[in-house]
Amino acid sequence: MALVLNEEQQLLKESAKAFLTDKAPVAAIRKLRDERDETGFDRELWQAMAEMGFAGVLIEEEFGGSGFGFVGAGVIMEEMGRTLAASPMLATAILGVSALNNVGTREQKSEILPKIANGELTMALAVDENPHHRPANTALMVERESGDFVLNGRKTFVLDGHSADKLIVSARTSGEAGDETGITLFLLDRQADGISVERTVMVDSRNAATINFESVRVGNAEVLGGVDEGFAVLQSVLDAGCICLAAEMSGLSQETFERTITYLQERKQFGELIGTFQSLQHRAAHLFCEIENGKSVVLTALQALDDGDEKASLLASLAKAKLGKVAKLASNEGVQMHGGIGMTDEFEIGFFMKRARAAMATFGDIGYHSDRFASLSGY
Repeated sequence: MALVLNEEQQLLKESAKAFLTDKAPVAAIRKLRDERDETGFDRELWQAMAEMGFAGVLIEEEFGGSGFGFVGAGVIMEEMGRTLAASPMLATAILGVSALNNVGTREQKSEILPKIANGELTMALAVDENPHHRPANTALMVERESGDFVLNGRKTFVLDGHSADKLIVSARTSGEAGDETGITLFLLDRQADGISVERTVMVDSRNAATINFESVRVGNAEVLGGVDEGFAVLQSVLDAGCICLAAEMSGLSQETFERTITYLQERKQFGELIGTFQSLQHRAAHLFCEIENGKSVVLTALQALDDGDEKASLLASLAKAKLGKVAKLASNEGVQMHGGIGMTDEFEIGFFMKRARAAMATFGDIGYHSDRFASLSGY
């Protein structure tokens, strides 16, 4: 498939760019941070995004969405990266919807997907239990009692977990931590008895949560997919999340580059525009090439998801690792080429560095995905 957007995808990209530039500029994330907003995102903005069709981009028309596909989701995430827009897009419209699309029953889809599409309901994926992303290391235990499942344990770094209406929780129904078998996914109400949530505000002013499960009792209707069969589903959901995160980092990197070039064309030193200094030109040229390579990787991975390509997992780790490196380079260069003012809070370039660092670590850092790419490649 050609590495270009078709006409509909390009129109969606332009629409998302215009909307987010107007409604969710970088100043909005600063405002959320400074006001210590309890939700961590603007609910009115999320409702407006739902009305634009963003929340339902992966939801089929019969459930109230557009079924636009992952390339559509990716171009929205790319534009969100440009403005650092904070919303439940990743946790709800990509991770949550992907899980329901993959293994949700018709009853679960009919109940939840229309509410996601219209912005009424949000979700969160609770997978990690340690500082580093290792989905197979699930230790949150499940016991059977009188036909029900009883959950005990803890999940950390749950994106938007403090505000989500529904949680998708990976838990161990058999085996031991580290086994890929024996993991089951559960679909739970965040306010169910026995669930307690502690919000964590991250360095990029986004939200994560630590969620404790104490004798949380659920029935068979809350199982998402099959018992002991959740790991493969979880991996496919994480692949989708990683590729869309890579798309966000691509947009972040592009915006950082463009802002930096503008600064180089305006800032004078020793009576000369610093953009005329050959050393800075070389650095800018190198960054431009890395960003363009990253854009190609992301689009290839998004297309693989839409096509059901068996290499989607390989491309997910390639995209996440590559764009992690690109975002790190772009944000570092952006701050450094802005000089001292780049280190100040009043200048927005530092916000891009903070978001880059958090996105790089989410669902596996560069090292994790480089290793996974090598393993999937047979090394």
